Amino acid sequence: MKKLMNALGIVHAAMALLFALGALCLIVIAAHMGYAAVSEGLGLPQAQALIEAIGILAAAVVAFQIAETITEEEVVRDANISAPTRVRRFLSRFFVVVIVALSIEGLVATFRAVHESPDDLTHAATLLAGTGVLLAAWGYFISCNRVAEELEPDAMAAAKREDRKLDQ
Repeated sequence: MKKLMNALGIVHAAMALLFALGALCLIVIAAHMGYAAVSEGLGLPQAQALIEAIGILAAAVVAFQIAETITEEEVVRDANISAPTRVRRFLSRFFVVVIVALSIEGLVATFRAVHESPDDLTHAATLLAGTGVLLAAWGYFISCNRVAEELEPDAMAAAKREDRKLDQ
């Protein structure tokens, strides 16, 4: 079982590395798009290209945050994700990143639709509405789990001690 756990740690580290490499590639693409847009002048088409580059940067942030979360939770801490406190913390980190990225993507889609294809505004609105529902569901999840956190203060204290160790 120990060998399997070590192998899983290696797999998690490889996944985190791939997420980080993907994020770096997205950053390069966004920088290239931004440079190309600005070098063509300053107008509405260039603004739209920059907004799309920002959307790609948002995807890069998501990839980096996922890499960081996997590294901290599965490689460095070798955490037991089945513990309720761990699950809440992991899901919260993940939802913050996803909700921010979806919000930015929804704004990018809205700007694009307004200037290029007004028929696509429905899709952008649906994306933003879905993001709002996801945010509300996450808030409900957190509020329902406050009771569980009060029932397991030792697990929360242990998680906070691990955070302090990671920061050093």
